[in-house]
Amino acid sequence: MPKSKRDRPGFALSFLLLSVWFSGSCCNNFIQTQSPQVTLSKTKKKGREHKESIVNSIRHAVENYSSVYVFTFENMRNLKFKEFREQLKSTSRFFLGSNKVMQIAIGRSVADEIRPGLRRVSKLLHGDTGLIFTNLPKEEVQRLFNEYEEYDFARTGSTAVEKVELKEGPLDQFTHEMEPFLRKQGMPVRLNKGVVELVSDFVVCEEGKPLSPESARILRLLGNKMATFRLSLVCRWSPDEFELYKEGLDGSDVESS
Repeated sequence: MPKSKRDRPGFALSFLLLSVWFSGSCCNNFIQTQSPQVTLSKTKKKGREHKESIVNSIRHAVENYSSVYVFTFENMRNLKFKEFREQLKSTSRFFLGSNKVMQIAIGRSVADEIRPGLRRVSKLLHGDTGLIFTNLPKEEVQRLFNEYEEYDFARTGSTAVEKVELKEGPLDQFTHEMEPFLRKQGMPVRLNKGVVELVSDFVVCEEGKPLSPESARILRLLGNKMATFRLSLVCRWSPDEFELYKEGLDGSDVESS
């Protein structure tokens, strides 16, 4: 190309715009070829397959274990529950998840229950509940669940089981580096000769009221484990009998379901 045309201002601008368009087009084509989209139908299919897998696993457990229990849980702690489950791995199998899926698996009425009487179990699957299938004697299962209790720090939103109040004066359990953090949690503190000092009485939490994020952090710093992870049996089913354990449930409703 003649030098005179390359030196024209309009040519330079046109060349620049063409370069930008070309690079952008190539980039878009690269992104489209490298990032295949996952359709919603595929996501729904995976969800359906997962639910079907759970249903089949529960129905298989009905055939392979001598009894099934419904249990409830309070202040679930996944790590603690995993340890408890591992303890019973050789004799039992646990199921947690969608109550509706578990109800479908065992049946919700006389017409669709997979074994006689399982509709009674299904009726009790609501709220924070799960299933345990086991070959252990019922006395052993009852003992394990009745004795199980693990203490942990309460989380934000949990209900305080007691009033916790700190009195005015030095807080020897905290180092001077903690003073700015404590102030951010709303505590009226100051440094007095390198010692963290509470300048007035401070209520961390009130009994029966939900914990704020600040209250939960302070309780953790104080080492106060206010939450108790518990497992409680609700009922037991076996081919020969059905037992209702939990108080406050209307047994006639379960019987007639």
